[in-house]
Amino acid sequence: MKNNIYIYISVAAIVSLIIRALPLTLIRNQIRNKFIRSFLYYVPYVTLAVMTFPAITEATQNAWAGYAALAVGIILSLLGAGLLPVAAACCVVVFVIELIF
Repeated sequence: MKNNIYIYISVAAIVSLIIRALPLTLIRNQIRNKFIRSFLYYVPYVTLAVMTFPAITEATQNAWAGYAALAVGIILSLLGAGLLPVAAACCVVVFVIELIF
């Protein structure tokens, strides 16, 4: 396995290049399909959510602190608060709950 590390790195680099370069070479015109446009619009948000959500509960010492911060973040964002106030409030909630428990 150790002798093949350069092969693994090369394959990963080639696959990454193909994934990034293929759409640029194949799709030259504007995408007009409504379904594909909406799919491509939401891909970054879904990817961010999939990476962030498990970390919410695993990054804290107490999982309930993560759940409480998630609830506060959702409520504040639904009320129209911006990113900085929501993040600050979630940090405060986690800090307070970690102090209590």
